[in-house]
Amino acid sequence: MNVNHEVTLFVNEIQRHGNKNLDGKISVKFGVLFNDGKCGNYFEAFLGTLKAAKRNKINTFQGKLLLK
Repeated sequence: MNVNHEVTLFVNEIQRHGNKNLDGKISVKFGVLFNDGKCGNYFEAFLGTLKAAKRNKINTFQGKLLLK
């Protein structure tokens, strides 16, 4: 599995579902992504992809783990 490719695809999904904030950054709630059929079915390791993107400073979220 190519992690960089997974993260790039994940960023596309964030952009597809998200909205721009006042600071110009795109934001989407975790539940929206988690409940989306395309994201849930495509990303085998959904949380792993999120954590890899956070490690590469592509996304941010509070805490170390997201739960639904």
